[in-house]
Amino acid sequence: MSLKPEMDRRAFLYGASLAGFGIFCQGRNGRAAGVGPNDVIQVACIGVGGKGSSDTDHAGNHGRIVALCDVDDRPLKAKLDHYKDARGFHDFRELFAQMGDKIDAVTVSTADHAHAAASVAAMRLGKHVYCQKPLTHTVWEARLMRETARKHGVCTQMGNQGSATDGLRASVEILQAGVLGDVVEVHVWTDRPREYWKQAPAITARPEGTFEVPDHLHWDLFLAGAPERPFAPVYTPMLWRGWWDFGTGVLGDMACHNTNVPFHGLNLGLPTRVSAQSGEINPETFPAWATVVYEFPARGKLPPVKLTWYEGAKDGKVNMPPAELFPEGFQPESNGWLCIGSAGTMGSARGESVGRHLWPADRFKDFRAPEPTLPRIEKLGSDFDDAHKLEWFQAIRAGKPEAPFSNFDFAAVQTEAILLGNVAMKTGQAIDYDGEAGRITNNPEADGLLKGTYRKGWEI
Repeated sequence: MSLKPEMDRRAFLYGASLAGFGIFCQGRNGRAAGVGPNDVIQVACIGVGGKGSSDTDHAGNHGRIVALCDVDDRPLKAKLDHYKDARGFHDFRELFAQMGDKIDAVTVSTADHAHAAASVAAMRLGKHVYCQKPLTHTVWEARLMRETARKHGVCTQMGNQGSATDGLRASVEILQAGVLGDVVEVHVWTDRPREYWKQAPAITARPEGTFEVPDHLHWDLFLAGAPERPFAPVYTPMLWRGWWDFGTGVLGDMACHNTNVPFHGLNLGLPTRVSAQSGEINPETFPAWATVVYEFPARGKLPPVKLTWYEGAKDGKVNMPPAELFPEGFQPESNGWLCIGSAGTMGSARGESVGRHLWPADRFKDFRAPEPTLPRIEKLGSDFDDAHKLEWFQAIRAGKPEAPFSNFDFAAVQTEAILLGNVAMKTGQAIDYDGEAGRITNNPEADGLLKGTYRKGWEI
């Protein structure tokens, strides 16, 4: 199958069809405002390779795929072969210019640095948005995503799909019910980036030499708003995550998963102080390891919380919480969390809420979880990732932006908090954060890292 005419590389040079469009789309446009409970939801998918492949297919389970967009011809062609009635694009700006009145909802599964550009453009057109985690590349973008979703009243969901599981929601309910007493200490860990992508110490600088851009890759469109740089095969696919200009490192990859229970269950919100220790910092790639401490203030009757994040490998060993924090018999795996309270401890051996345990064992031997207070997703089955999309589609049909568990009101705050860790890591200094104003008060250099810059034509 040949690529459709509108996908020709020449058609995506900045021409008359994009004049004045950029990514400044304003106002409601098209079908989204009028979606009813029985309507077929028309979906555009931006980024259809890697995680975007399953995101596209899940969206296709609950709506009709009418447009597909990717900067790489290979996954794009594969999806067009499957969704034969969909139109193909390389540039999401062109997609919105040509099909803005024909779509209701958008999935965004690009590299991190393009999340906000595509999502904000969609929401300004009144489109509902499902965006992969982390929600954004910068702290400022996270705040913008939240504000834009509220302004346009769209239904949103971030792709931390464990949110859909009954087990995670039960863990949140245990915290919300006060079963552990006053929780003042949280520990969260992951072994990534081991075996997933390369960053420091394996790569600390841009590669030398000149590399030809593959015929299947639209490099300028991959760069989006990132600073200009020549193509090299160490950037994409997936390898972008370890580069400051494109990714958000391990925090961006895993923290929206592994901190999900404490953020929901303890209503953490935004920290007032963040500090970090890490491996050597270089201007190109994330460090080999880091330990980040977030200090959250009291929230109503809830006491202050110190959350410590551990990532990577240090001195040849996975960077983990001290062994004495783990109760006897608990075998932590590569990703997990502990919430330590005045009346007990709860932890997950793996991921968002797999293998949940409560201690001390004698106190909780006859424990029964509280009666559910959070909704459960019907027809969950074994595919909780698909169920996460279903919850979003159900919210669209019901006209309830507050319904998705990881809607941008929650997800943008979680992302904003998490990404402050990268700022502290990069500066090597503790930062004091004014969450109401969205600024760092004690370090002008760090405050300047909250937003970043954008190439001409890609401003948000």
